[in-house]
Formats: sequence, C-alpha cells, structure tokens
Amino acid sequence: MDSLFIAYLIVCSVGLLAGVLGGIIGFGTTIILMPLLVHFFGPLHAVPIVALVAIVANVSRVVMWFKEINWRVCAVYNLCAVPSVILGANTLVLLPPRLIDLVLGGFLLLMIPTRRWLRKIEFKLKLWHMAIVGAVIGYLTGVVASTGAINTPFFLAYGLLKGAFIGTEAASSLIMFIAKGITFQQLGVINGEILGQGLLIGAFVLVGSGFSKRFVLKLPEKIFLHLMEAVMLISSLSILAMAW
Repeated sequence: MDSLFIAYLIVCSVGLLAGVLGGIIGFGTTIILMPLLVHFFGPLHAVPIVALVAIVANVSRVVMWFKEINWRVCAVYNLCAVPSVILGANTLVLLPPRLIDLVLGGFLLLMIPTRRWLRKIEFKLKLWHMAIVGAVIGYLTGVVASTGAINTPFFLAYGLLKGAFIGTEAASSLIMFIAKGITFQQLGVINGEILGQGLLIGAFVLVGSGFSKRFVLKLPEKIFLHLMEAVMLISSLSILAMAW
C-alpha cells in the first residue's frame, strides 16, 4: 500500500478523534495532530497545515456555540491579537523553535497550579485585561503552531465555562488564525498542496467536532475543569518532548 496513502489515513483518523476531544474541551486538536504532521510532512509544512486545520476546527465550534459566545471579549481580545499574530508570523523564521517550545511547555505546565490558585482566591480578569492577553497570545500564535491550551486559564479566569468558554475562545482564535493564514499566504508559505492537506485533515476534524456538543452539555463543571487540566498537562509535556 502506498506510504502517502497510509500517512493520510493515519493523520485523518487521528484528526477525527482530535476533533471530538477538541470540541469537548475547546483546545487540543492541533497539539494532538502536530507530532504526526511533523513526522509525515516535515516541520516546514506542519505549521501552515496546522493553521488551516485550526481555522476549520474553530469554525465548527463557533457554529455549535454561537449563542453562547461573548462577542465583547472576542472583540477586545482580537484588537491586540491580530496585529500581534501578524508580527509573530513574520518573525517565525528568526527565532529558534526549540527555545520557544521549551518556554511554552514550561509556561503551560506552570499554569495548571496557577489556575487552581487563581480560582481558589476567586481572581477574575476584567475586560481590558483580555486585550493584554490577546497581544501576548497573538504573538506566540504567530510564532508557534498552537497556543490554544495557553489561552485556557485566561478565558476561564474571565468567568467563561463550558459552551461560553469553547465558543468565545474559538471565535477569538478563529480571527487570529485567519490573520495568520493570510500572512503565511503573503509570505509564500502556503501553496496549493498545503492548502489541500489542511482542508482535507480539517474536514475530518470538523466531523469529529460535530459529536462533541452532547458530551459538553452533560459534563459537570468539576469534571470539565479536571479534563481540561489533564489535556493541559499532556499538552505541556508533549511540547517539551518535541523541544527535547
């Protein structure tokens, strides 16, 4: 059997499962796919493919949770996130990816106990704080493949949970990834082959996302938060492992 066909079969199958998981907790889809994409298509192709897959995945979450989205948060967040993601995409080739992965992985790992502490003292972010978060996350999103897990503690600290969290984070990330995709296209990083690969894998992620809503609606808040922390832990260790 053709090795390229096997590669697509494996990646698309994992994309289906990643779509279900990402739809339940609001992130994790691209982090799960990233190691496979790097292995089969190489790191230079993997980053733009992930950007395209993320656009498709976030579109599905926006559609599913449209009525729950906090559009004020989305607007304030992207006010600074969009110019930052463009800047990050333009500096992608100038920074050592291994160092960035080490910093991101360590930061994400640290955010698990930090999120619990912030929740314990009932700390809440205000609306204007989301502009600062957008500026930082936007730049990181332009530089690395995925920062969805890093977004999580901040959107939770604003008071968003379950459907409201998933929908608002997805809408905010969608605008960022569209800006990132346009920047990659202008830089000549995205070609017809990469576009086709991203849309194909994204289609399987989209199907997987469609099965997630019923699970989210039935999840108790405590289990939802524990599940998110578990994926954050796995995500941080995966990023650190790839850097190593």
